[in-house]
Amino acid sequence: MKNTLNKNICTFIACDAEYDESKIVLFGAPFDSTTSYRPGTRFGSSAIRNESFGIETYSPYTDKDLTDTKIFDAGDLELCMGSSELALKDIENFTNKVLDDGKIPFMIGGEHLVTLGTMRSVVKKYPDVHIIHFDAHADLRNDYLGVELSHACVMRRCHELVGDNKIFQFGIRSGDREEFLWVKEHVYTNRFNFDTLSDVVEKLKGKPVYFTLDLDVLDPSVFCGTGTPEADGVSFRELIDAIRKISELNIVGLDMNELCPIYDQSGASTALACKLLREILLFIY
Repeated sequence: MKNTLNKNICTFIACDAEYDESKIVLFGAPFDSTTSYRPGTRFGSSAIRNESFGIETYSPYTDKDLTDTKIFDAGDLELCMGSSELALKDIENFTNKVLDDGKIPFMIGGEHLVTLGTMRSVVKKYPDVHIIHFDAHADLRNDYLGVELSHACVMRRCHELVGDNKIFQFGIRSGDREEFLWVKEHVYTNRFNFDTLSDVVEKLKGKPVYFTLDLDVLDPSVFCGTGTPEADGVSFRELIDAIRKISELNIVGLDMNELCPIYDQSGASTALACKLLREILLFIY
């Protein structure tokens, strides 16, 4: 029996294949109820779709074209803004369907807490999954102002799912002292850059990998449209090269989060996110 998911009316450029024939399923998670600084990431996924028609389908970085792919854009999930747990459950249920149908889920946030929803699903199908995490922030607090379901705690919650030595962080340049003490026993963290990424990629070959990208890993001089900008980030080219390396791995799911379009009225941050999404799709397809 065929699946019944219908095409989204407004899709990311060229991601308008039928669900049954698609290898990758894009979907938005417009949720920002636990944002600790400046809200607005709930508008990120729709902004990326709307502005994607300002870029080309062809990539000079990969010499590939989105028109040669089969990617389904399911649109944005309708998530409960008043309950993190209900929102996470809806994300988990949708990801369950995508994985059960043998496809790769690619979620566009939203704040970073939404990653926990997809990871709850991914770890059921791939118990040995490892996580590669690009971010400015460690996101390893046990709680933030008493709340354990926060975008500041998302990787701590993911650690509870996958266990020690399964999370590999890059670009980290912000966190409280306890986070940086805690990582020494539980998580691999490469501060500030991607210097050891090649070694990690070699180590993870043949293993299932989930990739989570917080766009504030980029320096705010090139990406200011985010809720928690942190100086001393990486460049666009450094990020592209790093994603190219991890595309060699067995990516079983991924997400891109924390675009907050209202904080860059020029639209440049959204345009960057569109181009980056195109490159990631073409790298992993």
